[in-house]
Amino acid sequence: MSGAPFEKLAVVGLGLLGGSVALAARAHGAANTVVAWTRRAETARDAIERGAVEAADTDPAVLEGCDLLVLATPIETMPAILAAAVPHLTEGALVTDVGSVKGCLAETLPGLLPATVRYVGSHPMAGSHLRGLEHAQTNLFEGAACIVDASAAPSDAARITAFWEALGARVLLRPAIRHDEEVGWISHAPHAVAFAFARALEEAPAAASELRGSGFRDFTRIAHSDPELWAEILCANGKALAGPLAAVADRLRELARAAEQGDTETTLRYLAAARDSLARLAPAPDPGAETRRSIPERKTDDSNE
Repeated sequence: MSGAPFEKLAVVGLGLLGGSVALAARAHGAANTVVAWTRRAETARDAIERGAVEAADTDPAVLEGCDLLVLATPIETMPAILAAAVPHLTEGALVTDVGSVKGCLAETLPGLLPATVRYVGSHPMAGSHLRGLEHAQTNLFEGAACIVDASAAPSDAARITAFWEALGARVLLRPAIRHDEEVGWISHAPHAVAFAFARALEEAPAAASELRGSGFRDFTRIAHSDPELWAEILCANGKALAGPLAAVADRLRELARAAEQGDTETTLRYLAAARDSLARLAPAPDPGAETRRSIPERKTDDSNE
């Protein structure tokens, strides 16, 4: 990438994603200066010491003059944070975010901005069940899909696309509502199902835990994700999530009936169809992908440290 597309990048929230954005932007020259506004002075000091940012403070004045603002906080806090940040944004600045749900943000955030500042929603599909700046990675976004709002002005979407591509992401353009529908299937429903199964384990025999193997660990890993974060995500995308969860519930009942009746032929057809459906949706997983990114894939960590 030749030249820095942004003069001053400001990140609000230095959790896993915000910290990784700052580290990657500095490493890849995506901005000439990188700063952060944080809740805690300790986090600000840690970010500077680690080299994630050149300046960080609990005072929003640290944002002064930034031409790209990245919101990496919980979705519900973004409107208030943006309202406090607006006086410090330079004319022509762009605002983006890493939130897991885009429809509610697309409806709310643009109305908080002056005409000279514009919002372009983003959602990098990368992260971990781990949280905090200490887990941030320079290469977290390499090869990861990142959705950018297709309804934004083409020139603005192009600049945000170039930013994420500089960080190594593979950008896909989607309108906010379509994003929420698709991510409901690909990310939110799997998390909901994993949480539901983990909750159902309350009824499992106590000694069953002695039998845990790699299959159990693989399936339940995302159920270790932060409950507060995921309660917000699932409720924020509840309308789009209702369809996928209803479909999963129907298919579970179908499988349960066939297995309970000892109907091997129907069960075999069911499992084969499930595998074929998965193969049509995506190629076989690359076992080395998670190792290369150093952190297992998960939906976003929107923590505001």
